[in-house]
Amino acid sequence: MGSRGASLARAPYRLQCPFIVPRKLSHYDPSGRARMVDVSGKAMTRRTAEASGFVVLRPDVLRALPQNPKGDALETARLAGIMAAKRTADLIPLCHPLPLSHVDVNLRLHPDGVSITAQVSTTAGTGVEMEALTAVSV
Repeated sequence: MGSRGASLARAPYRLQCPFIVPRKLSHYDPSGRARMVDVSGKAMTRRTAEASGFVVLRPDVLRALPQNPKGDALETARLAGIMAAKRTADLIPLCHPLPLSHVDVNLRLHPDGVSITAQVSTTAGTGVEMEALTAVSV
């Protein structure tokens, strides 16, 4: 994959949004107070989400990771991501607690860092995008 992280480190942050943001945000009531959206009327359907990220690391840290000088850091990070997905509603205000049916977090070493990908699924009345993002970010 080359120097993926290095190019990301130099590039300015750009929001990539494949949809149009609505004028009225659903997490605010008419008076402007934050609220949890009522999803009780939504159908229980299978929901899936995938998120990915990249952590740029110094060369000495990357060399040490496969040697596990303090334990398997990548496995610990993978487990932390899974646990974070399960606790998203405790970490992110206004997120619904969801019964997750699957969480998978994968980490892959690159010459300049680690790529992280999370897949999350549930059968519920709302999506699992925040759970996938939380798994990657923790």
